Amino acid sequence: MKKDEIISALKTISVPGEGQNMVESGAVTNVQVFGDEVEVDITINNPSLQAKKKTEVSILQTIHEKVYEKAKIKVNLKVVAPEQEKPQIKGKPIAGIKNIIAVASGKGGVGKSTITANLAVSLSQMGFEVGILDADIYGPSIPIMFDVENEKPLAVNVDGKSKMKPVSNYGLKILSIGFFTKPDQAVIWRGPMASKALNQMIFDAHWGELDFLLVDLPPGTGDIHLSILQSLPITGAVVVSTPQTIALADARKGIAMFQQESIDVPVLGVVENMAYFTPEELPDNKYYIFGKDGAKNLAEDMDIELLGQVPIVQSVREAGDIGRPAAFQSDTLIAKSFKTLTQNTVTQLVKRNEDLPPTEAVKITTMAGCAPVQSNKS
Repeated sequence: MKKDEIISALKTISVPGEGQNMVESGAVTNVQVFGDEVEVDITINNPSLQAKKKTEVSILQTIHEKVYEKAKIKVNLKVVAPEQEKPQIKGKPIAGIKNIIAVASGKGGVGKSTITANLAVSLSQMGFEVGILDADIYGPSIPIMFDVENEKPLAVNVDGKSKMKPVSNYGLKILSIGFFTKPDQAVIWRGPMASKALNQMIFDAHWGELDFLLVDLPPGTGDIHLSILQSLPITGAVVVSTPQTIALADARKGIAMFQQESIDVPVLGVVENMAYFTPEELPDNKYYIFGKDGAKNLAEDMDIELLGQVPIVQSVREAGDIGRPAAFQSDTLIAKSFKTLTQNTVTQLVKRNEDLPPTEAVKITTMAGCAPVQSNKS
């Protein structure tokens, strides 16, 4: 028996499920002949017992029939199953919107909407075009924070289709379920109804050209979060927490949600809200009411960035109540905190976009002093 004869014989058969013969397909990796003994090394992709048995029997029969009927044959069969891509939850891009940032929290009451509102204002002050989608279906607060709770989105005609025009204030575009409900009306919807309402606000809206769309998610991890992730191509997520242990435990779950293999949304970083309190009469003192550096330690543990530590300041609550976010209070401690938070967020976003095509990346030219920052397409 000669090796060439064995290979020629194997060219007449194929592995189950493959079109080419087993030699041309690369399934046969080695053939050795020792007198009347033949050893065949073969690799197949099908792990089923039936496929393995059929492959081995075909090799034995073919060599016996075409080469030598008394050959002693040993088949070394190896199964290498191809890696199957796990389905990812990814949304469809929206024309004109370059970056979508989800602002999330593991639990309620940590100031997620406050961070969203002031992050939006600071981004706008840096020269970006910014929109806010208030996806907190059961507790929409963005309309109050921007003094537009009595406004209603208008209908506009875009390419022959009727679209919702977001409400505008302070140069920001806003959509919220709060525009469609009465102030004393509770939203009692099951997940599918809430998801449908969100999809209408996303895809039936005329957002125009935006550098950033901030999505204020409800607390926790659930239907609404999955609906948003399925509907929108989220560029990155910002997770808000206060320093105490209970809030951090939930924030950790929120981070884990975005990092799941089927979701895989980059977490730009963590914001520590209500980090400390400094009285006006004691400007050098810091009182850590909810604990010290909790979110900072969480960021280090999970190897993500700490985007900022925002202090407890009475004017933040007052500003939210009257509908003019505290980031407008120039040269104050709180405005500087929000400015730092925003600059760090943009920096992390640029790093996250480095591997994307230029058309998807925000190009930062300067960030000093909130000077206008360009966002270019190339």
